[in-house]
Amino acid sequence: MPARPVLGIIACNRSVGTEIAQTVINRYATAAMRHADCAALIIPSLPDYMRADEIVGRLDGVLLTGTPSNVAPALYGDPAEGEGPFDPDRDRMMTELVEAVIAAQRPLFGICRGFQEINVALGGTLRRDTSASAQLLHHHAPDGVAFDAMFDHHHKVDLVEGGLLAAAYETPSLDVNSVHYQGIGELADGLTVEARAPDGLVEAYSARPNGAPLLAVQWHPEWATDANGQSQTYFHLLGRALRGEL
Repeated sequence: MPARPVLGIIACNRSVGTEIAQTVINRYATAAMRHADCAALIIPSLPDYMRADEIVGRLDGVLLTGTPSNVAPALYGDPAEGEGPFDPDRDRMMTELVEAVIAAQRPLFGICRGFQEINVALGGTLRRDTSASAQLLHHHAPDGVAFDAMFDHHHKVDLVEGGLLAAAYETPSLDVNSVHYQGIGELADGLTVEARAPDGLVEAYSARPNGAPLLAVQWHPEWATDANGQSQTYFHLLGRALRGEL
């Protein structure tokens, strides 16, 4: 049996009992391995002990996942303290990863926080009012709902005609879950908008920095992927990218 491509998935620093552990929520790994048809390795967010460029050349691509922590505002030039939780070691590792993945001409994909942090790493900014602004849709379910119910909070996104997602989905719009308090402020130079919410907020973007595909979405295609063909399509694109077919 031929070897499958290997996807690197960034880990988070999270408390487990009284200690800090490197964690990847299973649904990100299983959705990618099943629907992109790949193997996976976890990339520890321990930048004091390893460099991103030491491992990227051994991977066929990298996925930056969602997580409860937020990107530190200082990384996009905002002096405000912002609302945590924060994960400074993930911030450092993801910044190095974005640079190393692009330099190595490997595919880079992002989901939720990963979508936000790629934009920041490439020079863009974030806004932190996507569930509170009167000018925007509410992009997160009301506080206090059950965990699963958060992912029942949906809205439409319009796909940009001629874009990568529009071609893959063959439809002008998608209905996506929306579970984020932060979103794109200014889009980084070099990123192309793939989808917008009805309020104009950027919900997906793509690029080919240094010749390799980059694709990130604000929603969560890894949630209940087996029951959602549109979510599976995102990971099919990831699988094609890992095989040099995108």
